[in-house]
Amino acid sequence: MSEAYDPILPGLILGLPLLGAALNGIGAFAWRENKTVPTIVGPLAVLGAFVVCLLNFAAMRAAAPHDPSLVPLWTWMRSGQLEIGVTLLLDQLSVLMTLIVTGVGGIIHVYSVGYMREDPGYSRYFSYLNLFIFFMLLLVLGANYPLMFVGWEGVGLCSYLLIGFWYENREFSDAGKKAFIVNRIGDLGFLIAMFLLFGVFGTLDMPTIFDRAPTTLLAGGVMVTAITLFLFLGCVGKSAQIPLFVWLPDAMAGPTPVSALIHAATMVTAGVYLVARSGVLFALAPFTQAIVASVGVGTALFAASIAVQQYDIKKVLAYSTISQLGYMFVAVGVGAYTAGIFHLMTHAFFKALLFLGAGAVIHAMHHAWDESGDHGDPNDMRNYGGLRLRMPITAATMWIGTLAISGVFPFAGFFSKDEIIWEAGIRGYAVLWGTALIVALLTAGYMTRLMVMTFHGTNRSFAKVGGDEAGANRSGESARGRLHEVPPVMWVPLAILAVLSAVGGWVQIPEVLPLPHVDLLHSWLEPVFAPALEVASGAAAGGAHGEGIAHEAPLGGGETFWAVMGTDLAILTIIVVFWRLSRRRYLPAAESSEPRGAASLLYHKWYVDELYDRLIVRPLLALWRGCWRIVDDRLIDGTVNGLGGVARVVGWTGSQLQTGRVSTYLLVFMIGALIILGSLAF
Repeated sequence: MSEAYDPILPGLILGLPLLGAALNGIGAFAWRENKTVPTIVGPLAVLGAFVVCLLNFAAMRAAAPHDPSLVPLWTWMRSGQLEIGVTLLLDQLSVLMTLIVTGVGGIIHVYSVGYMREDPGYSRYFSYLNLFIFFMLLLVLGANYPLMFVGWEGVGLCSYLLIGFWYENREFSDAGKKAFIVNRIGDLGFLIAMFLLFGVFGTLDMPTIFDRAPTTLLAGGVMVTAITLFLFLGCVGKSAQIPLFVWLPDAMAGPTPVSALIHAATMVTAGVYLVARSGVLFALAPFTQAIVASVGVGTALFAASIAVQQYDIKKVLAYSTISQLGYMFVAVGVGAYTAGIFHLMTHAFFKALLFLGAGAVIHAMHHAWDESGDHGDPNDMRNYGGLRLRMPITAATMWIGTLAISGVFPFAGFFSKDEIIWEAGIRGYAVLWGTALIVALLTAGYMTRLMVMTFHGTNRSFAKVGGDEAGANRSGESARGRLHEVPPVMWVPLAILAVLSAVGGWVQIPEVLPLPHVDLLHSWLEPVFAPALEVASGAAAGGAHGEGIAHEAPLGGGETFWAVMGTDLAILTIIVVFWRLSRRRYLPAAESSEPRGAASLLYHKWYVDELYDRLIVRPLLALWRGCWRIVDDRLIDGTVNGLGGVARVVGWTGSQLQTGRVSTYLLVFMIGALIILGSLAF
């Protein structure tokens, strides 16, 4: 074991985004009309943090440390045995995550300059966006669970603020509240897990817990299973897995760069990071690992099936994210932690690219119309078509993102997705392996559908825009003539992400492939995951779930065979879907009928929201209304109002005795005296 390296200005990693959030927050009031300050401060705060992360990455790589570096800043709280410090943990995993968060996040910030420039809440937007980055960095750098939980809750707060950014719209505001409330269910699990951990270990510092866990907790025991299940409940909420996935599609209500940030670099990846970071605990809980992998693959298939029949371009990508997160949970669930983080990294590249590309299309649609009539939903792909001729850079870069997410060689997604599928196979999980292959083909299919409906065929934008038909056609042609490529501040980030989506997977090229062997990621993360893999190996030796010993996929064949087969099937799927859909004549959304049969079931997202509304929302509303009418209105208000009535009666009775007449007072005096004398006599 070598000594830990000396971190370089670690406080700036957190301090720069926090300072940017503060300055832009002040600017939302002090210089609201001046957009120069947020334009400079917003992106530079995150890009500056990225530079510091790069310096730490270079220093750590040069030192090749095995021990994590702990940076204590101050003591947060001390009570009895409980002592929680604001301490940063810098190791190979956290530094890699900071590079992803600040790198991809910085690109999204630059893109936002063009996308949000005309919004009156420009400075407020960048304040929230910088704060989002700060809390995500706190989450990945926290050396103890409470500090991680602060970041965990912080990204939840920022998602609420950004999803409901246009709060004047009731629907958008409700989407923000839905995300906030659903995530609280998962966060309760995280809290309970922390209580259990403190009860067992007397501390919540992660390095201490991970060091003691193999000797303190019984492998497969009730306590470690409960702890990991509650931790995973938190992950299910934050990373939108079944059954708490319903908030993420509605999160598309916010600005598109926010969607890119949530899906690619921040909030939804937190759950995968938590399982990977707590790998030692999960390796001791084979039952929980089976649950993690099963929920992951079920979510991947379920979300992919819904994406097949969606028409909102952002919701297709949202369900795609839910599906890809399922892949990551399959990886960490079977103990392939590096494969899960590998896909998290490549997914950040191509999902940010796809969301920002979708934002470019929406932005162009908005600006092509002069707002003199109804041009339909700018997010609906049925209102697109043929945009490759007017937006060639956006089309080309989004095709790269599509090939990457579809797992086509040599793009980034091929290497990470293939590794997850292969790892599930060699560990003997035939169902996971087969389902993951099916999801890969569905992904290639619905992403090709998105590209065909958006960029190929006949343009359907502004087909009917109100007024008489002839006037509508002339107005529509005029609007289509104004459709053009987005400015450089928006397409340059697309180009950078396209390059990363193309070559980002080359950091880990398996030795079995007929290519130069590259082992940068596995060797980099090996010190972090070695303890968990050792625990899993011990469990496997004892007959429990752990590192698999199989070396062939369930249906036979080696890794090279299935890698080639996977990319060939993805390419074939893309060709077939492209050929079939490019020949189909789509109608604009206003003229289209709702899908029927099985397609209707997928179009309505398996009616899960409606089911939750019937089984949970309506009964709870009825319960709260009953509580209001019985407890609040009748019991509490009735008691208070009744006491007030009694006081009024007593006061009125007393007021009748105060007439101001001496004769009345003498009469009362005499009656009282007679009563007293009578009582004494008898």
